Amino acid sequence: MERRYPMPMPFGWYAVAYSDELEIGDAIPVTYFGKDLVLFRTESGKSCLLDAYCPHLGAHLGYGIHENAGRGGRIQGESIVCPFHAWKFNGEGICTDIPYAKNMPPKVKGKKCLPSYPITETNQVIWAWYHPDECDPLWEVEQHEEANSTEWAPLQRYEWEIATHSQEMAENAADPAHFLYVHRTSSMPEWDIEYEEFRSRGVQKARMPTPRGEVDGAIINASVGPGQGFTKFVGIAETFLMGMTTPIDEDRVKCRFAFTQPKVDGEVVTGGVNGAIIKNIVGQLEEDKPIWENKIYRPLPVLCDGDGPIAKFRKWYSQFYVDWDSSQM
Repeated sequence: MERRYPMPMPFGWYAVAYSDELEIGDAIPVTYFGKDLVLFRTESGKSCLLDAYCPHLGAHLGYGIHENAGRGGRIQGESIVCPFHAWKFNGEGICTDIPYAKNMPPKVKGKKCLPSYPITETNQVIWAWYHPDECDPLWEVEQHEEANSTEWAPLQRYEWEIATHSQEMAENAADPAHFLYVHRTSSMPEWDIEYEEFRSRGVQKARMPTPRGEVDGAIINASVGPGQGFTKFVGIAETFLMGMTTPIDEDRVKCRFAFTQPKVDGEVVTGGVNGAIIKNIVGQLEEDKPIWENKIYRPLPVLCDGDGPIAKFRKWYSQFYVDWDSSQM
């Protein structure tokens, strides 16, 4: 059978964990970008991401033994220790020690022997840069005051694993008609979208549901690359959403939604309109999920005059692929 989604994995910055999920000395196995990886935090507090399998005899660095059973490999200083023969690797993938060797092997000494991934932490999230050719980052992760300020509520988090491609999810922003039929909005959203370099930005006027009926509002959404999306809902209870989609492999993604709302008189507001907005947005993703998981990609869709700028979106998104013919978009 042909794959439902022929596109490769796009390059960019991707969320691999929330910062508070990785404490000093932690190491955890993760799977992203079609690879088994190990995510760890050194004694100085630096977060690191490496390919998981030791170049010596292939042990997975994310699974410890003895006192580390049920956890990842032991952390010593700025290195992770292989549970098999105690070889040590720093966050750049360089072997820093072989405790029983009199001399470091020439293939290892001072050399990078495990692929590593650039890491940055902001917005309470650990971000990893993925590029199939291991190129340096081409842009920065955008920082958000809402996710870094004590004047906003702690993040409310939701996660899904979805059998789809990240481009399919992002295409929703260029498809206002589906809101009418999938999400049963009262009218077709009016949506203006701009694409420039690595960033897209859209503004949508919408009728927003509340426990007291629908009210006029606006939705401002933007993305920086394929992995970092953010949306601000204004008009009623102001709400900020970080939408983060990370490829697990070519046909599955990990989707994280993190919501925050401004505190009122220093207190977190829960329930009522504030809670209804978040519940509605989460419900919309769960309505989209069976569509994404059971559709195919049409490279040359038959579009009508009521459709959104799908072709324009696909052209913009194609820049995040290596060795991919944009005419197939």
